[in-house]
Amino acid sequence: MSGKANKIVYPPGCKDITEEIGKEELVRRLKLLARAFQDMGQDDNDQYSGLAVYLATDYFLDHQSKDVRLLVACCIADVFRIFAPEAPYKDLKHLKDIFIFLVKQLRGLEDPDSPSFKRYFYLLENLAWVKSFNICIELEENQEIFCSLFQLMFSIVSDKHSSKVKNFVLDMLTPLITEADSVSQELMDIILLNVVEPYKTQKRVAYALAKELLIRSSNAIEPYIQAFFNNTLMLGKSSESELSHRLYDLIYELNQISPNVLLSVLPQLEFKLKSNEESERKQVTKLLAKMFSDEGSSLVEQNRPLWICFLGRFNDISIPVRQTCVQFSQYFLINHPETNKDIVEQLKSRSHDPEETIRMEVVNTVLSVAKKDFSIINEELLGFIKERTLDKKFQVRREALMGLGQLYKKYTFGEKVEESYVEKVSFIKDKIFHHYYQQSSDDRLLVERVFNTCLVPYNMPEEDRMRQFLLLYCTLDEHAIKAFQEMFKHRISVRAMILQMVEAIEQQALLNPRIVSLSRTLPETGKAIEHLKKFCQIIKDDKRLRSYLIKLLSQDCTCKKAQDLVREILKKLGGPSQGTQNIYYNTIKSLLERVAPVMIDVSAVDQLVSHVDDSVRGLGIITEGIDGAAEKSVKLLMVLSWTYPYYFKTEETYELLLTFMKHDDESVADLTLQIFNNIGKNLQKDYPNIYSSLLPVVSSAAKLGNPKQCKHAIRCINTICKNKEAIYGQIFEHYKKSLNPESANFITAIVGLGHIAKLCPEEFAPDIKTIVSKVIVKDLLMQDHTFGPSTTESWYSEHHVTEESMAKLQSMKLLTRWLQGLKSNANNSGTSTLRLLYTVIAHEGDLMEKGNINKPELARLRLQAGCCMIKLAEEKCFSDIITHEQFQALALLMNDSCYHVRHIFSLKLHKSLLTLRLPLQYMSIFCLAANDPMRERRTQIKQFLQNNITKRREYIKQNPSIQGRIFHFLPDYVMPYTIHLLAHDPELKEHDDVEPLKNIKECLWFNMEPLISKSEDYNYTFFRRMIENIKQTKDAQDPDDEETNMKLYAVCDVALGLLNSKSGNITLKDVTVEPRLSAKHFTKPDKSYSNTQNYLPKDFSFEGHKRKGVNALIDTSGKANTSKGQTTEIIVESPGPVVNPLPISPREQRQPKTKKTDVSSETESSPNSSADSVKKNDSGKNVDKKKPQKRKLDTDTKDENKEPKTAKVRNKKQTKTSGKNVPKSMDTEESDGDEDDDSSVANSESQESQEIPLGPKTKKAKNVSDKNSKSNVRTSKVDTLQKSKSLMNGAKTDSTVRTSDSQKPGSARKRKTESVSKESTPVKKSKLTPALKNLSPSVSESSTPSSPGRSSTKSSTSSVKSSSKSTPKKSPHQSKLKKTTITRSKLNRSDGESDESPPEDKTKKNVRKTASKQTRLDQFNVKSAPKNVRKGKNLPNGVSDGDSQETSSAASTPKSGTSIRIKTKVQTPDSTKKRGRPKKT
Repeated sequence: MSGKANKIVYPPGCKDITEEIGKEELVRRLKLLARAFQDMGQDDNDQYSGLAVYLATDYFLDHQSKDVRLLVACCIADVFRIFAPEAPYKDLKHLKDIFIFLVKQLRGLEDPDSPSFKRYFYLLENLAWVKSFNICIELEENQEIFCSLFQLMFSIVSDKHSSKVKNFVLDMLTPLITEADSVSQELMDIILLNVVEPYKTQKRVAYALAKELLIRSSNAIEPYIQAFFNNTLMLGKSSESELSHRLYDLIYELNQISPNVLLSVLPQLEFKLKSNEESERKQVTKLLAKMFSDEGSSLVEQNRPLWICFLGRFNDISIPVRQTCVQFSQYFLINHPETNKDIVEQLKSRSHDPEETIRMEVVNTVLSVAKKDFSIINEELLGFIKERTLDKKFQVRREALMGLGQLYKKYTFGEKVEESYVEKVSFIKDKIFHHYYQQSSDDRLLVERVFNTCLVPYNMPEEDRMRQFLLLYCTLDEHAIKAFQEMFKHRISVRAMILQMVEAIEQQALLNPRIVSLSRTLPETGKAIEHLKKFCQIIKDDKRLRSYLIKLLSQDCTCKKAQDLVREILKKLGGPSQGTQNIYYNTIKSLLERVAPVMIDVSAVDQLVSHVDDSVRGLGIITEGIDGAAEKSVKLLMVLSWTYPYYFKTEETYELLLTFMKHDDESVADLTLQIFNNIGKNLQKDYPNIYSSLLPVVSSAAKLGNPKQCKHAIRCINTICKNKEAIYGQIFEHYKKSLNPESANFITAIVGLGHIAKLCPEEFAPDIKTIVSKVIVKDLLMQDHTFGPSTTESWYSEHHVTEESMAKLQSMKLLTRWLQGLKSNANNSGTSTLRLLYTVIAHEGDLMEKGNINKPELARLRLQAGCCMIKLAEEKCFSDIITHEQFQALALLMNDSCYHVRHIFSLKLHKSLLTLRLPLQYMSIFCLAANDPMRERRTQIKQFLQNNITKRREYIKQNPSIQGRIFHFLPDYVMPYTIHLLAHDPELKEHDDVEPLKNIKECLWFNMEPLISKSEDYNYTFFRRMIENIKQTKDAQDPDDEETNMKLYAVCDVALGLLNSKSGNITLKDVTVEPRLSAKHFTKPDKSYSNTQNYLPKDFSFEGHKRKGVNALIDTSGKANTSKGQTTEIIVESPGPVVNPLPISPREQRQPKTKKTDVSSETESSPNSSADSVKKNDSGKNVDKKKPQKRKLDTDTKDENKEPKTAKVRNKKQTKTSGKNVPKSMDTEESDGDEDDDSSVANSESQESQEIPLGPKTKKAKNVSDKNSKSNVRTSKVDTLQKSKSLMNGAKTDSTVRTSDSQKPGSARKRKTESVSKESTPVKKSKLTPALKNLSPSVSESSTPSSPGRSSTKSSTSSVKSSSKSTPKKSPHQSKLKKTTITRSKLNRSDGESDESPPEDKTKKNVRKTASKQTRLDQFNVKSAPKNVRKGKNLPNGVSDGDSQETSSAASTPKSGTSIRIKTKVQTPDSTKKRGRPKKT
């Protein structure tokens, strides 16, 4: 070592450095040496090369002292600087070890607080300044050194380091990329890993270092990045790189850092967007969405093709991909306005996406943008949210509605809100209240929550809250106001239910009925019942909690107190949690929110009345600029007085209300009268001063006010006065003096008299009767003193109506109120009044038929007469005396020629029926709405009908005690009334008129569909038995007239046909109660025979569903058999043991084109045949009265050798046969209905037979053989199988197999909807004049609306009308009472009507074309769709309870779950059967 030291030259002042010296001395000498090297320049320093090599020996590089290693590293770094550009180290391996040593020493930079940091910093500075590591570029294994260096720098850099340190690190690292020949993937991974998550978030300084490094070396590193993405993205090569699973995140970060490095990579993403892998498309879509939407990004302009391709992902088949696109749309709208057009267009399509989550994302996206920057939101984007408030999914509706409410709150109550924003959200309040029209409890609760939290926040100060409350109401539209009022009414009803429930708990009464009623106001009724039971148990056990609830519901509860009580109650329930407990908590919370008075209390009402007073006097700033603000403000008080009368307590409130009575606006005074009527029950006792001041004002309004004020004044006196008779006496005397057409208060007097007569019927009975007979009827209703203005319109507004007509309208109301007060038909007053009203309707409003009244006023008069009859019918004493003719005339108002008459009449009828006071019979009137030419009207009335049915079913469930009177409430019992009404249609002249019967079919289905479609309460057996029972009776309206009874039976056959053709799958249920029939409409059923004859014409068809199983066995009424043979295979799938009454008999192959023998000869060969024992059942098929049998005819079939298919009903095509058809023998179930207790009305006026034409007539088919048609075949199954094997016994079922082959599937007649004027287009309702007769088919051919959610697929059927028709007897009443007979020509006539029917010859030509086309279709059969059928409990053998089977062969009983295959072959004759009751021979 000493020899070596002799060769080493040390700088001046530096001592030798040997291995023998101690550590401390070595450090001191190295410091001197380092200082010397630091001061040394690059000139003439070659003599120190030995020292440089000596310092790089293993002894110093591996020295255990870090100080020694640090000083040596600094010296070596200076050596590189001094000897630059050629280092004194020639051995490449040695050089590698030196640089690895330097890298390790740089770790000392990690702690800037270390005492040695300055020397480490010097080392870094020296290496960076000299670019010493560039020497490694020439080394083969340089990547190992570089990776270690880069890894070290990214791991030690931190926030403690100064910017100088970071800059020197960058200066040291950047050349290693920019000047290197290549960059390894490992080195790229080390750099790029720091720009992706989670390193980007966890090591922000390292991320900044990597980001700056990439920016400085972007040009150099771009080829390597491109190659990397090329291999992984496009070529799909596997890579060991950690980045291979984070490619898209890396692309996004690189685009953020240096977009230039991706110029060649981005076009490759277009192919990835179209990948078949959903996950890959989603990743690329998310990547591009972020890249395109970033603030400041110009990628849309730079790469337009990629943008277009990205927009296509909005329509991707994958839900997550579409969802990703929608989620990022908000950033496009905010950051890139230039893309708004494209994005809005895509959002529009996604707002109608079939997936619920996508539609919800659209709503959330638009709402997010609106909350951040409302200026971006336009009408179209707001329209997306408005549409979603009507979404089919409640979750979407909730998001949309809550979002709109929050927008309204933010931009209405927020500070410094632009006026344009306030105007833009002004629609929201109306939209939210419109949502209350939804039937769902979820939706109504949601509206109430939005109202309390957003529209009028309950936590606002009271004065501000009432100001906003008043402003909100005054700015709502008409429909929203109705919803607002309904909301408060509903709250009061729920409050009353909870009070009843609490009282039941305290009194230990029955709770279940109250719980069930209350549960219907909550979502998910089933779960709500369980939650309410649990809540009731808690209330029952916890007296304190019960006291809280009672205080909450008390009339003295204030808003502040209500909030505290709700919090206490909810705290007792345990608070919100997860799972089932949370659902229970939310249910009770919703209930409490609904009834808690957090908005209105006594002080709030006082504050509100004060604001209304300012508005009425014109001083209010709140309602400034609002039209009719005074009236709307007082109307708000009227609504609150109805729902919260107990909050109107203070004397100041009454005094302000009294001032409203003296207001110039009549509507304000009128509304104030209604307020006093609601709140003045104890006024005379509590505030006598107010009472004494109010009474003269009210009396004056009753005497001198307008009719509305008069009505409300009379009612107000009835409420506030204890001794009302004396006051009424004074007013009555004034009215008597004013009963003069010349008096200014003439109409007011009529109105007032009517209300007094209703409220005090006994006190003024003699005087009222005199006035009614002498003044009202004789001098007013029976006189026409004036002429109405000439007009061609069928209706005009009320202010155009003449005073005389107005007096007549009010006179009819007076008669009605008078009778309502009497509540009896004393002295035949009710009979006379009903006859008068009936005559008004019969004469189209012109009672005396003088022709002085114009059309609009006639329309009002007959409408008023109809409404008055409905009012009277609500009283049983008057409904019992309404004759059939009067009811039928009333019903025809549903088909009035004036749209307004039809509309208002249906509304009145619906409203009255919902009260359950109007007899069930009146619901049958709705069936005539099927004739209405306007689709909207038909839809509306169908909804009315559905609401009435639901109301009655719910009432029956809630009131089990009415089971004894269920006949008056069960909606199914409307069908006998409907049948009776339609049987007396004025256009049905004869029972087999095809066109009127077609129209009757439409009307019947209009009422039947809501009863049988998608209804769990539908009982096919009950329906069928009820209709069949009618066929066993006679029409009580004219029981001796044969044609009248046949019309009734024909309508019954239509009903039976509809029941089987359109009811789909049939579930046979037990019939525990025998159907009852009204004795007023039907005679007692005749049980001595079974009326199974079909009274429909042979060409009458039903379009409906084909069925299988028991459905096929059930009689398909109204579907006549065709002339072609048909094979039908029936599979009955039964869950229990089933007896197979008709096993499949072996089939024989028939020879084609073999002529059949005459039917008469066949029937003679059968020993059991009887000429008159076979009748036509209600579907046009032959029925054996004695024994039900089915004949399998000996006809040729194409598919005879084929095996029958299982689980299907299929109709096989038959070849043409030249022989006659043999009738199929069947029988229908015999059942009788009980008589109703209602007594029949004597001396009822007769009405002319009515006919409803519908559609063109069908050509009559040829009559094959009268003799064959009159012959009846009754052959037992054993004989049939032995002889021809073509006849089969039929079970005595209450239904038969319907076969059809005359029409193609889907050929059901459709309604020809016409655009009809509301004013002048008549409804097909009366006997038409020749000029208008052909108009009616087009009006009523529209298809019957199907029930929601129900498949209305119809299978075609065929029927051929017989050419021979028996001439019916004319009713002896057809010639009576010409003036009072209702004819459709009168009720359908409308001036200005321009539509005319086509000429008769053209119609006949069309009929011939139709008939010929139908004849050509006769050769085809229709395959029926299979449907499963459940078996009723009372049918152990799989057949109806009236079924029987006679057979000589033993029937096997299959086990549960087996299928029974029944194959029948049906042949029916074309000839016509003799109508009427069958006779025995």
